[in-house]
Amino acid sequence: MKVIEVSIETDKRMGIMKLKTQLAVVSVLVKDQDEALDFYTEKLGLEKRMDVTFGPGLRLVTVAARGQKKPEIALARPDAALHGPERVQELMEHAVQCQPWIFVTDDCCKTYELLRARGVRFVREPTRELYGIEAIFEDPSGNAFSLLEGSLKDRRVGTAA
Repeated sequence: MKVIEVSIETDKRMGIMKLKTQLAVVSVLVKDQDEALDFYTEKLGLEKRMDVTFGPGLRLVTVAARGQKKPEIALARPDAALHGPERVQELMEHAVQCQPWIFVTDDCCKTYELLRARGVRFVREPTRELYGIEAIFEDPSGNAFSLLEGSLKDRRVGTAA
């Protein structure tokens, strides 16, 4: 489930309408919501924001970083009764092929050691890249995430001339 808040503002001087959006919830597909909730709260240190069951197979579980209002991460489990087992398998396989989410940190190596001590499984140790120091970890469902200490603040803007 992805929810995007949209508001439209009018620039009275220019007579132009500007679209202003804010990402509120991003989904991560998981095999087991209880296992995922434990991983994201106990291992990664995020806080549970919502855990509501609307009916059989309809449970909304969200987590987010402490002190950060948005976005929240919805730990979504596809329902085989709704989608069919083949489609759920296809969704889960596609989800784990991507690495769309980045957790930013001030010290990648220190955060890497802390998370490893908590039992987080890393598939790549901290590595210096052009854009910073990055490590890659997986959640229990096989979703990959980047842990990034960015170096963009150190880069100078130049021209190609």
